[in-house]
Amino acid sequence: MNTEPDKTHRAPAKYNAEGQPYGVQTVSFVRRGSRLQGRREQAWEQYKDSFAIEVPRNISDTSVHQDFRLDVDSTFGRNAPLTVEVGSGLGEAVTAAAHAHPERNFLAVEVYLPGLAQTLYRVGQLGLQNVRVVQANAPEVLETMLHPGSVSELWVFFPDPWHKKRHLKRRLVQRSFAELAARALPTGGLWRLATDWSDYAVQMRTVLNCSPEFENVHDGERAGSDSPLTQVWASGVERVVGGAPVREGKLPVSTGNASVGEDEDREGGWAPRFDGRELTSFENKAHEAGRMIFDLTYRRV
Repeated sequence: MNTEPDKTHRAPAKYNAEGQPYGVQTVSFVRRGSRLQGRREQAWEQYKDSFAIEVPRNISDTSVHQDFRLDVDSTFGRNAPLTVEVGSGLGEAVTAAAHAHPERNFLAVEVYLPGLAQTLYRVGQLGLQNVRVVQANAPEVLETMLHPGSVSELWVFFPDPWHKKRHLKRRLVQRSFAELAARALPTGGLWRLATDWSDYAVQMRTVLNCSPEFENVHDGERAGSDSPLTQVWASGVERVVGGAPVREGKLPVSTGNASVGEDEDREGGWAPRFDGRELTSFENKAHEAGRMIFDLTYRRV
């Protein structure tokens, strides 16, 4: 399997939210194998023409041409509230939500082709008509592909935490991404986030609390002894199990980057678990490893 990082590319002189030339930016993912086999290959061939969005590229096979704008109503064949899941993985959350809410449209954004193929397999199994998938870099989707204010809800569940200090710049949830999220969401639109790594949870909360475009729907809630952050600090679990499921015969990884606190988390602001989020295999692994889940919900102001 190819796990080489996606290379930085150069593109025509157009500038992103960080003021960098369009396309000259650090991405939050690594390239994985794109080979499809078995039922995933069959599902992709059967459903891609109906449910996979074709995107014009100008840099790589996950880029979005800066002139491309998606006609959402035409793509879904109707006008309905749009939920976008960034990093949809194998499609467990987005297809479960689409099945439960046929009145809403759902767009799954993922760079991993086998994940999108598995999503389409689930779409076929459930007979869904309100899901579309796109293989693309999420910041470019929000900056270029989607019209301002066209997204009712934005979901970022369990993004790669990039534990190593030299890789922190690859984390998805940063000031520049918050600006793109604000562009995509209308006033009152919701941004739901979840992570199983406390250091990243604190970064998410800090980034969005500092943004004038968002307010915490659960400001001040679950603070002190009720805070999952306080509980993680008290248990020291992250320094034991690390930032990834422990494999048999291997040592825990990333324990050195666990967040550390000697007191209670007095700020709080943690949301209750979003009941519209399917319990995925990834989240189950986090529970099995003993890590806690941090939920956040912000409203566009």
